[in-house]
Amino acid sequence: MKKMKYISAKEQGTSEDFFLLEADIPEIGPNEVLIKIHFSGVNRPDILQREGKYLPPVDASPILGLEASGEIIKLGKSVHRWKIGDLVTALLHGGGYAEYAAVNQYHCLKIPIGLSMLEAASLCENYFTVWSNLFLRGNLLVGEKVLIHGGTSGIGLTAIQLATYFGAKVWTTAGTEEKCNFCSKMGAEAAVNYKKQDFLDFFLDRADQIKMDVILDMVGGNYIEKNIELLNEEGRLIFIAFLKGSVEKVNFSRVMIKRLKLFGSTLRPQSLNAKSQIARSLEENVWPLLEQKKLVPVIDSVFDLADVSKAHRRMESSAHIGKIMLKVWD
Repeated sequence: MKKMKYISAKEQGTSEDFFLLEADIPEIGPNEVLIKIHFSGVNRPDILQREGKYLPPVDASPILGLEASGEIIKLGKSVHRWKIGDLVTALLHGGGYAEYAAVNQYHCLKIPIGLSMLEAASLCENYFTVWSNLFLRGNLLVGEKVLIHGGTSGIGLTAIQLATYFGAKVWTTAGTEEKCNFCSKMGAEAAVNYKKQDFLDFFLDRADQIKMDVILDMVGGNYIEKNIELLNEEGRLIFIAFLKGSVEKVNFSRVMIKRLKLFGSTLRPQSLNAKSQIARSLEENVWPLLEQKKLVPVIDSVFDLADVSKAHRRMESSAHIGKIMLKVWD
């Protein structure tokens, strides 16, 4: 059997504990396709999994990597959406740090016209997450005010663009003046440099207090209670990660008084059908906007697969603006 190169991560390892190894090319099931990966995205869960802080589902590939673009080179017997040679971007159940990956046919999407394979590889993890949380669950409406924490992350920049396009008023937080300015260029009303000013003070310690209808939070920790205070009545607080921790002492009386909704999700453990439904909604509502250049991918940096340590160090530094990518095949 032909072999492929892939990246192996040491259990509970650092960004230096990667090895370029060989393994059998994955077998595919009836509803799967095999893609030859051109580019794959680096995401925060990859780092958490490498550190032993995020366990993948039992049926997932043990190889890191949650999204990729590539060429379909093999079809499962029940596949009808695709043909050999099609170029796709895909949401992966692991396996992106490799030359080949098996993926469900319904989790592959066409490459939006006008986008490169590099840009296409940066889409799925961010757009699936933002679209499902802000719009399908959060029901973000025209004219509503939304705060997006971590504005220059891949998730943050996707959320700023989508929320702005669909008529919401967007604010965000970021850690440098450069990042704050970039968020404003992408459509945010304003960005708060959280290293210089408490974001809650920025919005409430002013004559014209600004309160939010929706908050997309990937920070957690002591942000949780501040988010609750910042929300309007009937507001929605959406959790998608907890970079500062998921355990916090919180006074929930404001949740009752203001009739708030608190919810969240992680993408990877969801069922095949749930992720397929998100994919269909994206193809219908969002992919045309990418083709019309009303939404644009933001790429921070690209590293060869063998240089994955550099890519992880870049993400751990939090200096990036946009997506960090791996080049697998040209």
